[in-house]
Amino acid sequence: MWCSGSTTVKSLPLKRRLCFLLKLVCLVISVLIFCEFLVYFMVIFQCQWPEVKGGAHTGKKETSSSVLKAMILADTHLLGEIKGHWLDKLRREWQMQRSFQTALWLLQPDIVFILGDVFDEGKWSLPKAWEDDVRRFWKMFQCPVSTELVVVVGNHDIGFHYEMTTYKVNRFEKVFNFTSGKLITRKGINFVLVNSVAMEGDGCALCRSAEAKLVALSHKLNCSQQKLNHSNKRCRDVEELPASEPILLQHYPLYRKSDAECSGEDSAPPEEKNIPFKEKYDVLSQEASQKLLWWFHPRLILSGHTHSACEVLHEGKTPEISVPSFSWRNRNNPSFIMGSITPTDFSLQKCFLPYESRVFAIYCAAGALLVVLILARLQLLTPPFYFAQRLISKHKAV
Repeated sequence: MWCSGSTTVKSLPLKRRLCFLLKLVCLVISVLIFCEFLVYFMVIFQCQWPEVKGGAHTGKKETSSSVLKAMILADTHLLGEIKGHWLDKLRREWQMQRSFQTALWLLQPDIVFILGDVFDEGKWSLPKAWEDDVRRFWKMFQCPVSTELVVVVGNHDIGFHYEMTTYKVNRFEKVFNFTSGKLITRKGINFVLVNSVAMEGDGCALCRSAEAKLVALSHKLNCSQQKLNHSNKRCRDVEELPASEPILLQHYPLYRKSDAECSGEDSAPPEEKNIPFKEKYDVLSQEASQKLLWWFHPRLILSGHTHSACEVLHEGKTPEISVPSFSWRNRNNPSFIMGSITPTDFSLQKCFLPYESRVFAIYCAAGALLVVLILARLQLLTPPFYFAQRLISKHKAV
């Protein structure tokens, strides 16, 4: 049978064989273009910026120029030279780069926030490896002039508290212009960046410095929110800031017992939801969480670290959104948050990225089709109708 098929193929005109080969190449290229480029456009194109009203009592929509369009993602975990296999790095970084650049092109955000764990091995990478990781990061997450990129530090960037050193913190701060207790004000909206790794509360030098900056910033913001600043002696010489309740941006979530109350398709798996969180490891301690709430009275808290989505309401009034991981290495269905924000209000919308399992299913289906076409062309695969015809002929002969 093999010899017969081979003879048949050789007897085919060269033109027909080249035409068949061209069709196979076109099929392979089409599947690659769809799975590696077009699928990101198809999925992210469905995401729309949420609408936000001007305030609780106005009932009027803000103009587009007064609304800050913010894109929030977390836990990219760029693989390093120690634990990262080259093929895994190539695949994951390509996926994140295509998703991020496609989102920038389609959605055109004003500002992008990455909530820590940018790197996977920043906590122990040597200078050369660190430089390589940073170079790859800027290639993947480069932004146009119209979009600002703000990066918050995470435990994988500088290590957990017991691994954190001044050298690692300074190295990160130099690359990303980050400091704990830094205030970013855009369109009258106050964002406070927090080094949550330094919120250990044990009085270490880095912890004392980070908390001192947060306390000083808290004082400025609280003075700016008071209506009669001139009557308060403590606020007379304080720099005036926009009187907008701040939004906290940090890597660790505030304290919660577990993810048991979290819901949604991108929340933690059922087998993990009831596992108790460890303070100062999975979440901030109760004491540190209470400090941040007291100091800033934030209207919104955005965090990462858990790799899963969760919405929590602290003290019955302060919402916290845990943003899932942006990497397919951590999730089958990564996502990011789209926020339309004004000085008095905000509206958030989640944008999911392509499911990796569906992309693999397309590749498997295309591969199976390719094999069937080749076997049929070599006449090694009997067509179903021809097989049925032979059975009928044999039955009549009997």
